[in-house]
Amino acid sequence: MVSLQTKDGYSVAVVGAGLVGERLVSELRRRRFPLRELRVLARSSRRAILDGEEFEIGVAEPGAFEGVDFAFFAGTEGEKGAAVQLAREAIDRGATVIDNGSDFRLDPRVPLVVPEVNAGALEGHEGLIANPNCSTIQMVVTLAPLARRFGLRKVVVSTYQAVSGAGRGGVEALQSGAGEAFPKPIAGNAIPLIGSVGEDGYTSEERKMREESRKILSLPDLPVYATAVRIPVHTGHSESVYVELEREAEPGEVLSAFGEAPGISFSGDPDDFPTPLEAAGEPGTFVGRVRVEGDRVSYWCVADNLLKGAATNAVQIAETLVGARVR
Repeated sequence: MVSLQTKDGYSVAVVGAGLVGERLVSELRRRRFPLRELRVLARSSRRAILDGEEFEIGVAEPGAFEGVDFAFFAGTEGEKGAAVQLAREAIDRGATVIDNGSDFRLDPRVPLVVPEVNAGALEGHEGLIANPNCSTIQMVVTLAPLARRFGLRKVVVSTYQAVSGAGRGGVEALQSGAGEAFPKPIAGNAIPLIGSVGEDGYTSEERKMREESRKILSLPDLPVYATAVRIPVHTGHSESVYVELEREAEPGEVLSAFGEAPGISFSGDPDDFPTPLEAAGEPGTFVGRVRVEGDRVSYWCVADNLLKGAATNAVQIAETLVGARVR
């Protein structure tokens, strides 16, 4: 693990200058992460404004990670992506890598971490830590208190995911009504297809939610049935979650579990429900519309997919490693 906070702070690199990279910069500043230096790297050098701050963006190449303590990867996934090509180079130069992509999430050697849920998984990491999928993060934050108190037998979830989850191209498709970010027009529509469809009929997004949730919750056989839908909302993923518990629960017990859980905002007022509009720009996960019938619980949860679903969670991982106080 990285040692506790140094007097002068840490040298941090953010790889990627897209929506998530910009949010990483803003979260590092907003949460007052102890920075000595902040580098932004991308495929080509240029000047860019990120969250109102001008950066001289450097080229993401092995030598750019010399002296870096933390490297946040926010860019392209796959064999041509920055993390696959450069994560090991950064680690070999002494950096701890926190990767927002999917390339390493299910690698048994790589911790997949949501700090409110499984911070202990960071113990003994080998320099590479994976940030989960955006829709997975907010769901496991809400499942964890139920798992601890009542146990979980089955999870059924339908997601309503914002276009910003598809990057700048997704946002442009909503704004212009054109573009190739989605298989069908997104304006005024709902598209029940996120990612590629496998032989089992589930999309890659739906499989991510199942497999990642099992790993984070340490429940390798947990049945998770997901349907992922893209909707014409700029920012903020919503989820309708149905859970079967291992024992019956009283409504008050479930409300208490949500109300006391870290990372969850929950008023308990049945008329007070969260929406993406209120969640956008906020770092937490919001819960409402809770219904309890014996061992069955249904609820609604919302989170900013670029913050808790990506940048905030990544910075929280780094805060956990250095022992910084969450702000």
